[in-house]
Amino acid sequence: MKAKNLTKIINKMSEEKIPTFIWGAPGVGKSSIVKQVALKKNIGFIDLRLALMDPTDLKGIPFYDAKEHSALWAPPAFLPRDGEGILFLDELNSAAPSVQASAYQLILDRQVGEYKLPDGWSIIAAGNRESDRGVTYKMPSPLANRFVHFELEVSVEDWKVWAYEHEVCESIIAYISYKEEHLFTFDAKRDAKSFATPRSWEYVDKILKAEIDQELILESISGAVGREVAVGFLSFFKVMYKFPDLKQIVNTGKGEYSGEIDVLFALSSALVSSVLKDENRLDNVLTYTLGLKSEFAVLIVKDLQKNGFTMEKSKIFKEWVKKFSYLLE
Repeated sequence: MKAKNLTKIINKMSEEKIPTFIWGAPGVGKSSIVKQVALKKNIGFIDLRLALMDPTDLKGIPFYDAKEHSALWAPPAFLPRDGEGILFLDELNSAAPSVQASAYQLILDRQVGEYKLPDGWSIIAAGNRESDRGVTYKMPSPLANRFVHFELEVSVEDWKVWAYEHEVCESIIAYISYKEEHLFTFDAKRDAKSFATPRSWEYVDKILKAEIDQELILESISGAVGREVAVGFLSFFKVMYKFPDLKQIVNTGKGEYSGEIDVLFALSSALVSSVLKDENRLDNVLTYTLGLKSEFAVLIVKDLQKNGFTMEKSKIFKEWVKKFSYLLE
């Protein structure tokens, strides 16, 4: 299931307090999706990495109640006490069976030991697939049956919407538009320490913004996405210097046109980013696209629409539609 559709489902599942499990390969954005749902709903979000926990971390520590002459469990401070939110149990199937047993009680009964989950909180869990070569334990059938299960697939279109929203470097968005298969290169059959995933491209974005010395940049990016992808990206990155005058285009709607495909991919992403930063540039960018190769003119408009831009009020857009409407789906 694509991230866009899974986000809608998680939103509804959390409202109805239906326990949900998200399966997916490493680095595809499982935790990011759940966190974004909580942020947009303005509710709490607690991320528990169960693979790092012991059974007592969830159940609490036993102590003697002298007044009642009985043993009680002191619940952990990190579990919610009130309000509403999403309790995210990450790496559930990577946790030891004894930890899964404690989680089972929390999911099944919404309580564990002396602790009871507040009514306003829902439980979402996630884990890697057994075929991904991670450390996983087979989930007991009774526990699995307590979840509604979904598998997250990698979608370039969904990732681009996210990347524009989070102001990821235009060169990265352009490269993935140009080389879609390099968004996700994980192969469970290969013993590679570094491979491209949506998460590792986020690291590349931070590496570029860190302004690392040029002689170290290849090794730095290789450490995030692998050598082959890093070489391809940096080769593509050089075309950014072949750009027409971007400032002139967004300010006047006029500029030179390139016939090089890699330059056009990079330029398209740069123009989309410029409009997302300042919507007043829309008409000038649309004017420029009237002379652009048709597939890239359509790419720019589609990316803007996917990011929530409506252009119907623009006089230039009416002219644009007359020219390119036959290419729109």
